[in-house]
Amino acid sequence: MIRLAVIGAGHLGKIHARQAAKIPGFKLVGVADPSQQAAEDIADELGAEAHSSHTTLLDRIDAAVIATPTSTHCQVGLDLLSNGVHTLIEKPLAATTQQARELVDCAEAEGRVLQVGHVEQFNPAVQAVRQYIKQPKFIQARRYSAYTFRSTDIGVVMDVMIHDLDLILSWVGGTPQRLEGLGVSVMGHNEDVADVRIKFADGCVAQLTASRVSHVSVREMQIWCPDAAVTIDFAAPSASVVRPSDSLLDKLPDPTLMSAQEKRQSQDQLFNDYLNIEKIQPEPQNAIVEELIDFREAITTGRSPQVPGSAGLAVVACCEEILNSIADHAWDGRPDGRRGPFAAFQPDTIRPPHWHLGTDDKRRAG
Repeated sequence: MIRLAVIGAGHLGKIHARQAAKIPGFKLVGVADPSQQAAEDIADELGAEAHSSHTTLLDRIDAAVIATPTSTHCQVGLDLLSNGVHTLIEKPLAATTQQARELVDCAEAEGRVLQVGHVEQFNPAVQAVRQYIKQPKFIQARRYSAYTFRSTDIGVVMDVMIHDLDLILSWVGGTPQRLEGLGVSVMGHNEDVADVRIKFADGCVAQLTASRVSHVSVREMQIWCPDAAVTIDFAAPSASVVRPSDSLLDKLPDPTLMSAQEKRQSQDQLFNDYLNIEKIQPEPQNAIVEELIDFREAITTGRSPQVPGSAGLAVVACCEEILNSIADHAWDGRPDGRRGPFAAFQPDTIRPPHWHLGTDDKRRAG
């Protein structure tokens, strides 16, 4: 049995604890959180111990899941890894590239598993279409959600867009050659809406948009490859794959030589005669459970997890580049103009003619 602790008793920490307690091979020893009451609530429910700090668990566990604020990931992770504890850290791996690299280096030095909680890798729709995603050349991703008042220590890039970035980096390979981003802060200290265009060395281009202040919920991606176009609905979850038929590959139709009737018929039969579409409804599965099982298997077999620390490091580095680009975006197109996510919605005001009046006169002027 792998003695496991969950560090952090917030929204995700509770989910991890409840699922881990049911997975064969794990024994949930304890839950740690600075809020003793929060730790006790979930620990009592699952028959585990409640701790106010992870440090009191270090010599009693073999593995841990970190589901604490991003700003604490590095220190908590280093404490665990340096004490021989296999560690799964919820995304993002760390707040900065330097911190992420420290975690990766520590895991390698200690010979311990370091896994990153990029749960979309275990989404059944992603699993179902992975075989069709080869040498992607254009990727478009949209991920919108409402404001949850969680993960407020990071912005939408690290909180939301990072899911799609992780998938794209795993499919394309290599590091981004050029990127350009812009973002807007709506709720306070970080960007809440972001858009980025990334070009890779192999010619692939990715366009990503993310919002965590949206009135609609969208989690979808299109991936265009030489042999297929794949669409993923992460929320459903479902997917579709469109591939050219043999008749289309043998002879391209020439619309200029078609009669009006032939055009109408071909239009009706487009996705039968020319473009074969396969709709995929994968078997339901709990992605977090699959992620935890992968963590268990990496510990017991010694193989690399699906999302190792090196992958988490790569996506954090990409996020940093995007955030730098967002901070440098010139909204007015000039060096002395407004820049960054906090300047986007501060418009110049047309000064009415009565503003030179005193306070009393101004009130009378309306």
